[in-house]
Amino acid sequence: MNKKVTIYTWSTCPFCVKAKRLLDAKGIGYTEIEISGQRDKLQELKAKTKSGTVPQIFIDEKFIGGCDDLYALDRTGELEDLLA
Repeated sequence: MNKKVTIYTWSTCPFCVKAKRLLDAKGIGYTEIEISGQRDKLQELKAKTKSGTVPQIFIDEKFIGGCDDLYALDRTGELEDLLA
């Protein structure tokens, strides 16, 4: 798995913790961008994803969605395909 995974998070977000837990359990390395209290970073994220919620997860530059989307991709086996 040589794809770059990036996850935008807030420090107190339980869905962020859950998403990172799945990535950790699968041995998937990621870069975390913690945006708590950073309005400029939140605005950048909104411009990129059209959403102001977290987590927001990217594989390379492809936006895959949030925590529920990540778990859905894992259930169907598509997560491994995206990382291959």
